[in-house]
Amino acid sequence: MAIPKFLVGDNTDHPESVFLIHTEFPRFVMDLDTDEIEWLDDVDGEDEADLTDEMAKLLGEAQVFYQREVERYEELED
Repeated sequence: MAIPKFLVGDNTDHPESVFLIHTEFPRFVMDLDTDEIEWLDDVDGEDEADLTDEMAKLLGEAQVFYQREVERYEELED
């Protein structure tokens, strides 16, 4: 089974939050309500410029993914 690159998650302990989970390096969980990011991988040894560029790219991909998911959920409700 292949794990998707992005996952949407929620948790009843945090009912106001929706989380976006990135499953590939650098793995992270982002709270979409606060934009806080929790890194799951150690990124301290990475080149800061490369990581900044990669993170900007990943956040763009994450936004596209999340918007697509929301649109698909809305289509299911119709």
